[in-house]
Amino acid sequence: MPTQNNAALPDGFHIEGYTIVRQLSMGGFSIVYLARDPKGQDVAIKEYLPNSLALRSAGEIQPVIKTEHLGAFRYGLKCFFEEGKALSRLSHPNVVRVSNFFRANETVYMVMDYERGRTLQEFIRKHQGHISERFLRGIFTRLLNGLRTVHSNKLLHLDLKPSNIYLRKDNTPVLIDFGAARQTLQVDTPILKPMYTPGFASPEHYGTREDLGPWSDIYGIGASLYACIAGSTPQAANERQKKDQLPKATIRWRGHFSAHFLETIDNCLELEHESRPQSAYSLQKMLEDDIDMIEMGTPVRAKKWFRKVLRKLRT
Repeated sequence: MPTQNNAALPDGFHIEGYTIVRQLSMGGFSIVYLARDPKGQDVAIKEYLPNSLALRSAGEIQPVIKTEHLGAFRYGLKCFFEEGKALSRLSHPNVVRVSNFFRANETVYMVMDYERGRTLQEFIRKHQGHISERFLRGIFTRLLNGLRTVHSNKLLHLDLKPSNIYLRKDNTPVLIDFGAARQTLQVDTPILKPMYTPGFASPEHYGTREDLGPWSDIYGIGASLYACIAGSTPQAANERQKKDQLPKATIRWRGHFSAHFLETIDNCLELEHESRPQSAYSLQKMLEDDIDMIEMGTPVRAKKWFRKVLRKLRT
């Protein structure tokens, strides 16, 4: 099916008390707008509008959905609405806050905090080759606080990548643009093209929904860390399953980062999900380990010896 481009809602358009300021982004699944709420505060509004199922021409407000696509569109709409409802119950500084969600114009809208800063992807482009291990450990350790909250609420992100990790002006990381509804849509309705991102999507993304779990998001974290250092997207998981040509982090950057850090990245990128860290918490502990000594330049082995000596002195 050829890709079609949907027209965004016009600037100045009023919807449920919000005023559209301008379009921020457009993807295959949705359109995101900068808008103002009734109090005049800036918010981001995401509109469910998969371009393989619905078409909205310039000057129109409601999309046109062909009869044969109506079932898939409504099912995706339901998933999007339920995702908004679930996210609205989350309150964590490292997860984008959903303040409202509503139906209008034959589709669904999700209202989120408008964050100021830049994506991790933009940061990578600017600082390629000059990103420290301590910085990466700090960013991803805090990000995993948010992911732990997501997982504890029986949700998955399923689209973890540098462009979906936002850095506020103080470099606080924020998880944005969840892909759970898109994955559900892609699995249950073959008419839709896959919405995952090759290189960051786990091997389970290419299988059935039953294979997905927290370990799938762990793969995305590992791929994002790898991309931060490499400055490019890792080899796609489905291609790796045929012929794995992704150099191990422990080999590619030996001597430039600590062995423990590089081993952690490789563990996250294991093709067999049982071999990866099984939870955001376990990965977080791996990233937190040795961070202070890295700053001091103390080897991991020396740190363990130092701890052992301290324990003896205390007894």
